[in-house]
Amino acid sequence: MKKLLLLPILSLFFIAQSCNEAKSDTVEVINPHHFLESLENDEDGQLIDVRTTEEFGVSHIKDAQNICVTDADFEEKIKTLDKTKPVYVYCRSGGRSARAAKILEEKGFTKVFDLQGGITSWDEEGLETEQ
Repeated sequence: MKKLLLLPILSLFFIAQSCNEAKSDTVEVINPHHFLESLENDEDGQLIDVRTTEEFGVSHIKDAQNICVTDADFEEKIKTLDKTKPVYVYCRSGGRSARAAKILEEKGFTKVFDLQGGITSWDEEGLETEQ
């Protein structure tokens, strides 16, 4: 009887382990200060604001390029980026950048940094933006 219970328990354990292993090594969600520090120390970093053009026009992080993840041509526009160089993405609060990071990973980008909490958390930390 104990042996019969052991098989389902072991099966659940292996399923749980495989779910943990599915976690991405490509995408890393980082807080605003770590995001800024990484950007400043990364000569090859590509900074992408994935919000709308209107949102970008209000304020954005210095040197960011605007490639809106909800635009139909997002996947076409990211072809201009270098897949071998780190990409730093952000949006307003983190939802759209998570979506963009997933697409970038699926398209073969090797390292993606996603700003935790988006530009909202960046602003709350008093970090600089421009218009």
